[in-house]
Amino acid sequence: MSFNFDDQVQKLTEFLKTEAKTETVVGQSFQLGEFTCVPVIKFGMGLGYGGGEGKGDAQGKGAGEGTGGGAGGGVGVEPIGFLVTRGDQISFLPTRNAKGLSSVFEKLPDMLDKFMDKKTKDKAATTA
Repeated sequence: MSFNFDDQVQKLTEFLKTEAKTETVVGQSFQLGEFTCVPVIKFGMGLGYGGGEGKGDAQGKGAGEGTGGGAGGGVGVEPIGFLVTRGDQISFLPTRNAKGLSSVFEKLPDMLDKFMDKKTKDKAATTA
C-alpha cells in the first residue's frame, strides 16, 4: 500500500484554507442592548511530516525492504477580544489586559484625536 505524503498534506492544507476564512476566525456578531459585538479570535496551525525507505542487505541489519513515515499537525484558536459598535462609534475590547508596548498602541488613536483637537483649538485661537 502506497501513501503519498505530499498528496495528503495538500488535501489537508486545502481543507484548512476553507475552514480558516474570515467568518470562521471573526465569528458571528450578536446584539447586547444597543451594542453590536463581533468576537475576534486568533487562528494558527502547524504541520510536519516525514518518510523513509530502505533496501538491500546491510551487514548486521537483516534482509529486505522497508518504508516508514509519520505526520503531525496542530491547530490553535484563541479568543482575543470583541469589536464593539454603537451608532457610528467602533472600538476593540481585548479579552486580556494590555501591557507594555501593546497598551500604548491601543491608546494611540485617542491620543492622536486629543492632539489634533488641541492643535485645531490653538490654531483657531491664534487666528481669532
